[in-house]
Amino acid sequence: MKVLTLIYFINVALLSLVAFALYGKDKAVAGRNGAMRIRESVLLGVATCGGALGAFFGRTVFRHKTQKIYFSIVIYTSLILQGAVAAFLLAALGVSL
Repeated sequence: MKVLTLIYFINVALLSLVAFALYGKDKAVAGRNGAMRIRESVLLGVATCGGALGAFFGRTVFRHKTQKIYFSIVIYTSLILQGAVAAFLLAALGVSL
């Protein structure tokens, strides 16, 4: 169980860093004509696969995609689910929150 928990937290940390960087990169090229943008499905996919925390902070820091309601729904739902998984894994190890 310890290994599974460690793998989960490493996955969340790495994907959060990736999500944060993707939001920053997409915001940087958003106003440029002909610039290569990052697909919304990629931004949301990274968030749902473990990077919800990075996506949340990326949206906030870069003020990017904040008006899109479905981004809020997906990111907040992913945050709740990823937090619940983390709490479950920690509880299984006997760590009290």
